[in-house]
Amino acid sequence: MFKKVLIANRGEIAARVIRTCKQLGIATVAVYSEADQQAPYVSLADESYLIGKPRVNESYLNIEKIVSVAKQSGAEAIHPGYGLLSENTDFAKRIEDEGITFIGPRADVIAKMGDKIAARKEMKEAGVPIIPGTEEAVASTDEAKTVANSFGYPVMLKASAGGGGIGMQAVNNDEELEKAFEGNSKRAKAFFGNGSMFIEKLIENPRHIEIQVLADEHGNSVYLFERECSIQRRHQKVVEEAPSPVLSEKTREEMGESAMKAVQALQYTNAGTIEFLVDDEENYYFLEMNTRLQVEHPVTEEITGIDLVEQQLRVANGEKLKVKQKDLTIQGHAIEVRIYAEDPNTFYPSPGQLTKLRLPEGPGIRHELAVHGTSQITPFYDPMIAKLVVHGETREEAIERLTKAIHNYEIEGIKSNVTMLKRIITHEKFKEGETKTTFIQDYYLPTLTNH
Repeated sequence: MFKKVLIANRGEIAARVIRTCKQLGIATVAVYSEADQQAPYVSLADESYLIGKPRVNESYLNIEKIVSVAKQSGAEAIHPGYGLLSENTDFAKRIEDEGITFIGPRADVIAKMGDKIAARKEMKEAGVPIIPGTEEAVASTDEAKTVANSFGYPVMLKASAGGGGIGMQAVNNDEELEKAFEGNSKRAKAFFGNGSMFIEKLIENPRHIEIQVLADEHGNSVYLFERECSIQRRHQKVVEEAPSPVLSEKTREEMGESAMKAVQALQYTNAGTIEFLVDDEENYYFLEMNTRLQVEHPVTEEITGIDLVEQQLRVANGEKLKVKQKDLTIQGHAIEVRIYAEDPNTFYPSPGQLTKLRLPEGPGIRHELAVHGTSQITPFYDPMIAKLVVHGETREEAIERLTKAIHNYEIEGIKSNVTMLKRIITHEKFKEGETKTTFIQDYYLPTLTNH
């Protein structure tokens, strides 16, 4: 096993990776910006290196600085976490060229799945169902209108190199498309360096369900069932659970088999996620592949008993997967909520000084912390405070535990989305499993006008 691993990330995911490394006896190297000097993960690591000023392009996105620290510290491998450089082809390639192990798939696979148009083509050839849409980038507003009318409105406008909902917008007619096309293209260019757009037929009121996969370098692969991530705001996930409250065993197996087709077609290695949109008839369509660990990976760990970070490390070290598909079973139900420093009425970030953070404890409760009780929430990064994860023998028990836990969360000094989460998880539609992508606009936003 590796003797030393550098974590090219920050916050709760850096702390999460460090925890598993410690359990395996692996020394860890953290990198941090000036704004993160007091962050909990920095002191958890065996070694920590300052790499720059607060802005991400001067620190966490600076490939040269991170590679320099890896060489200086003698790290044999780099774990990218999620976000930041985790799906950056140049970063993965540079690490490979330096003779350092990248804990993730090959750079060429990251590149292929990072281009949404190329990914659609790849999945179609592999026999994975895809949403009807364009096979090439749409060059102009006029071409976009022609395409949209051929499919019939509504359609979804997407950035070819996008992610996290950036550059994505549903449009219902030519006028909306004309307004959306240029703005989203510019935004995608600013965020991803690529402003090309494509169009898909809009799957209305779907569920967002993803399949977790693991694959080694010896041709072995498994899927670890599904996560339902439908409750979102601005295309960002808010509540995730495993398994889905509605998916039939037949569809679960079919989606798992489709995910395996994708893995085999790509000769994929390490952990990854195949994301699908699922309609009311349980027809499912490929959305995208995330070639990294997901924020919501703990719910899969809770229902399988498998440490995904450990598996990532072992696969990257050249080991064979020991887990077999036939031996995998779903153990109970798990739900995760993302606790953010943000105004629950506007969803705007709420940076500032935390003065109190009290965490609930009890059976089946797990926390992934990004901060401590006196942390400064800066405006430079994602304002996550923590992830609260609960597990129960049934969905009902998991909801009960989550409800008690979230009501015992105490956060002072800043605004948080805890009140929003309380309303969501106690809503009758949530309890009934009506967790579609329109949940917040249908059931949460109307409550704001009534208060």
